[in-house]
Order: sequence, then C-alpha cells, then structure tokens
Amino acid sequence: MKTPQLQAVVLAARFVGRVHPTQHLGEACRNALNGEYAVGLTLTADAALAQRVSLCAVGALAARGESLQISLGEGPCVQALRQGAPVLAADLDDARSTEQWPVYAEQARAHGIRAVFALPVLSGSDPSEQSGLVLSLYRDRPGLLPEVDLHLAQDHADAADLLLLATPTPSDEEFAHTWLLPTDAVVHQAIGMISYRHGVTTGQALALLRAHAHTRDMDLTALAHAVVHEHLTLPDLPGPSPR
Repeated sequence: MKTPQLQAVVLAARFVGRVHPTQHLGEACRNALNGEYAVGLTLTADAALAQRVSLCAVGALAARGESLQISLGEGPCVQALRQGAPVLAADLDDARSTEQWPVYAEQARAHGIRAVFALPVLSGSDPSEQSGLVLSLYRDRPGLLPEVDLHLAQDHADAADLLLLATPTPSDEEFAHTWLLPTDAVVHQAIGMISYRHGVTTGQALALLRAHAHTRDMDLTALAHAVVHEHLTLPDLPGPSPR
C-alpha cells in the first residue's frame, strides 16, 4: 500500500466516527474545489460493477451520474477501475474519450452532464490489490480539469480510502445505515430478493434488474423500489427455476 499523503490523513481524521462519513467528505471536497462540480464516490468489488455501492453523491449531477452507472453497468468509473488510472473526459461530445461507454455518455448528456473526471484510489501497482474506490467529478459544461482541482480531488479520494480502513467491519445493517445512500439501499434489497426468488447469484440478479429496467425505460432505483415495496415480480431468467 502506498504511504498516504498528510493532507489525506488530516481530511480523514475530520470525519471518522460520523454517520455517513463519506457524504461529509464529498461535501468538503466540493467546497474545496475551485470550479463548480458535483461529487460522487463509489466503491466496487469488480470493474463490471456487479457489486457496486454509492458512498456519496453531492449535487444533482452526481446523483444522476452515479445512478446511470449502476443502471447501465458502464461509465467512467468502470473504465478508471479497469485501466487503473484516472479517466478525464473533458467533453462528453467527444466520441474518442467516451468510446468505452457510449450509452452512458449519451444519457449523461441528456441529463446535463457535459464532463466527467473519475479518479480511482491507487494503492499500488497490482490492479488486484486496488481498493475499488473511485471519486468522480461531474460538470455541466465541457473543459479540462485544472491541475489544482485534480490534486484536491485526489486527496479527498485517498481520505475516503483511509476512512474505510479506519472503520471496523460492520454488519450489513450497520453498513447500510452508516455508509450507503438511501437510493442504493433499495437497489441492494431488490437484488437480494430477486436472487432468492429466482435462485440465481447476486450478479445474475443485478443483470436481470438492469435488463428489465432497460426494456421498460425505467430508472434502476425506481424499479428496485417497485420490487421491494410494491411486490413486483420480474420475468424468470432462462435456465434456473425459481425456488
């Protein structure tokens, strides 16, 4: 693991022990930056985002940008994790910088997002040892990310990594209460219910939820709410029978 920068240590120390500490950290990041950005922070166990949670979404652009990545399973966060390096998409109209996630880029533009900068937390040279944390900045106009804002955002991303390391491993209920955004909790509840009902893995359950959201042209969170609170049953996957 790399040695943390002093600034990241100081930032993390400010929020240890708080409820929703990463949300406070995201707000601090947004206030520290020189430009106008929305800030999102995600944690994922794999580059396909089959096990992904949103730890922070500060600003409407971030909330929508993060939600789209959950719904579509693609976006700058995925690319940043796969390549182990920042993804600095200064103009979502530039097909060259968005070729790995064209659907995300199109839908992000439709919601007013014109630039996205995804900064992964890099713990070393081995991709398998990375933390899975990515801090993303969203902006409503195209343009390069100034170097000073890049460094400030990276400090806050590293601080989020330290916050996770400094927190004892919680139970699922404690994790949902302390770390996750309310909209993400219902998505994970729905995944668990679909997994049980259809006798499939959580990854397959997420794929089924995404596919159904796409065919109905629904937001993933809205569909998850219907599954959990309105007893909506999705069509069976081909193969395994429901339990």
